[in-house]
Amino acid sequence: MGRMFEKRKATMFKRWDRMAKAFTRVGKEISIAVKASGPNPDHNPMLRRALLNARACNMPKDRIEAAIAKASGADADSYDELIYEGYAPHGVALVIVTATDNPTRTVANVRLALKKGEGNLGASGSVLFGFEHQGVFKVKAEGVDADELELELIDHGLVEMERVEADEEADEPAMLVLRCDFTDFGTMQSAVEEMGLEAISSDDEYAPTNVVELGDDETNAVLELIDRLEQDDDVQKVFHNLA
Repeated sequence: MGRMFEKRKATMFKRWDRMAKAFTRVGKEISIAVKASGPNPDHNPMLRRALLNARACNMPKDRIEAAIAKASGADADSYDELIYEGYAPHGVALVIVTATDNPTRTVANVRLALKKGEGNLGASGSVLFGFEHQGVFKVKAEGVDADELELELIDHGLVEMERVEADEEADEPAMLVLRCDFTDFGTMQSAVEEMGLEAISSDDEYAPTNVVELGDDETNAVLELIDRLEQDDDVQKVFHNLA
């Protein structure tokens, strides 16, 4: 009984950690968007994207409003998005996206995390050439003719579309995942909005052009390093080419 309770408690804490991390990430997205183009989402596509992602991770409305108000203030924190490139063990390439108000702290933390995980920080351009920067939109699939939508969106930059079935356990509906080159992100966002598609989230990703296949032990070592990096408050996302 005690062991089961401890297991449930550990699962609950992990869920809270993931939620807290998601809120921190979205809060920084909101701050960057407001600083760039103001607090009115009607005139700020970047902020509309951040607000969509806030709702996707169930960020409370009052917390969203507080983040916008804070970012609008004269003494608001100013974050810069910085990308670090590196390697995990066994030659796995990493793209580490951060949002920071202190680059010196951030690069030191990233370097330390990589060192502890037997990885290393690379020079600019050492890894990114092996990834494609993509825009990724998730929209509800219900009531949508996928074939017709695919044809319509090709003119707006669509390069790939896949259907993901509903996940009742995670309370996620069936969705269509739309991918475009990141240079077409704005065009795709406008098309999704104008077509009245019910968007779940929108984001950008670095997709590897080639992947590395490893055994179980080696894979676990890489995943442990990625998890360590993602625990850092300055790290927004980590992309890799592990199969």
